[in-house]
Amino acid sequence: MRRGVLMNLLQQAAATLPLFIPKLGERPPPLCGAISAENSYIAKMGDLVAARVKERDGDENWILAEVLNFQSSTNKYEIMDIDEKEKSTRHQLSKRKVVPLPLMRANPETDPDAVFIKGDVVMALYPQTTCFYRGLVEIPPSGPREEYSVLFEDNSYADGYSPSLRVAQRYVVQVKETKRK
Repeated sequence: MRRGVLMNLLQQAAATLPLFIPKLGERPPPLCGAISAENSYIAKMGDLVAARVKERDGDENWILAEVLNFQSSTNKYEIMDIDEKEKSTRHQLSKRKVVPLPLMRANPETDPDAVFIKGDVVMALYPQTTCFYRGLVEIPPSGPREEYSVLFEDNSYADGYSPSLRVAQRYVVQVKETKRK
């Protein structure tokens, strides 16, 4: 699949993510907008996740991946890089290296607690790539179809952040801190 086609499919997937519409008094469930999955949650086969994988050069990066299965005996996911489907590169990852993506969009007008707020540190899919990077929410979505405006960490800028870039709710998740050795 050509890169441009993949990027268009990812945008379509974000735009068609169902919107959570609460019943009277109902709170948004886990994996709705900024609400994280519960610790016991297991992503299902075919779900998209942010996954921390080791590259050939030894660096670890957060990538957009598809869940192939979960082995409860080892507590590990088998995932495939969404950008390398033709190569069938599979990774075995512990549960702590996988962050499920939202399954529903949140409406900031009805559920403001289900969106990240200005200044929150997040991981977001950098536009036109399949990698997640740390960033700051500059402007949260104001409506159910709106995107986040994210300032990505970038040492090449004087203030340490890139100019703001638009990222769909589907691809903005809570930062998963990793222990340094």
